[in-house]
Amino acid sequence: MSAIQVIGSKIAEARKKINMSQAQLARRLFISAQAVGKWERGESMPDIITFNRLAEMLGVDLNYFSESVPAGAAEAPATAPLTKEPAAEPSQQFNWDMSGEQWIDADFSGIKNLHEQLNSAHLLRCKFIDSDLSGLLLKGNHVENCNFSGADMSNSRIQRSYLDKNICKNSLLKGAEFFESFMKKCDFSDANFTGAVLKSGSFLHNNTVNAVWKQTSFIKMQIENIVFNGILEDCCFDNCAFDMVTFERAILTNTLFKNKSLKWVRFIDCQADRITYEFLKKNGKADLSGITLITS
Repeated sequence: MSAIQVIGSKIAEARKKINMSQAQLARRLFISAQAVGKWERGESMPDIITFNRLAEMLGVDLNYFSESVPAGAAEAPATAPLTKEPAAEPSQQFNWDMSGEQWIDADFSGIKNLHEQLNSAHLLRCKFIDSDLSGLLLKGNHVENCNFSGADMSNSRIQRSYLDKNICKNSLLKGAEFFESFMKKCDFSDANFTGAVLKSGSFLHNNTVNAVWKQTSFIKMQIENIVFNGILEDCCFDNCAFDMVTFERAILTNTLFKNKSLKWVRFIDCQADRITYEFLKKNGKADLSGITLITS
């Protein structure tokens, strides 16, 4: 069974489960009953926006349509003769390819397995709440006013993209790589940046309250109007340009600053271990009056 036929079967199964006719579903979607019939016979397939509305009307999520085998498939009769089972065929996966498109006010919450299928797209006010976006590649994207709260973006790669006013509360960014990307006025509160690398881009006016910084690297980044708090462990700021950056009530351990100037960096009620303190002290323009040395 092809992927399109699988999806058609899933649509029919969900429709019948809620006792809705093809004509009723068609009226609610403002399409013809013939179009619904073609979907269910595997002759055509809804577009991604229609999929979103279809999932809502049928009471399922988007991932329901990507399952490879329709639920409730008939099993072989108990009296069937025993034969050697053929080797299992590779499961078919329906690929959501959203690259090169403009998406406005779309709700993709809970979606997964996008990987490299969202490149060069313009996303405006879209929702990816609690989505599994691990391993996602964003290349040449413009993402504005979108909501990624609770999304898993571990090991994602964001390259040459523009991220503006997005909500990434409690998002998982472990091992994520940001390269030549511009991030401005985003909410990264409670986000986990463990092992993340931010290189050759901008990090401006973002909210990072209670974000997790562990083994995080900032390399040749422009960092402006940012407040770092909490614990920074095994982090590195390498050749970054700082402007109005504040470390407030932060604990810095094994965190290295390899920068020409820290003139525009403030430390307020911070603590630092010896190696971090010495790297800061090495830069003559760093004001260390707001740092207490951890001696134990």
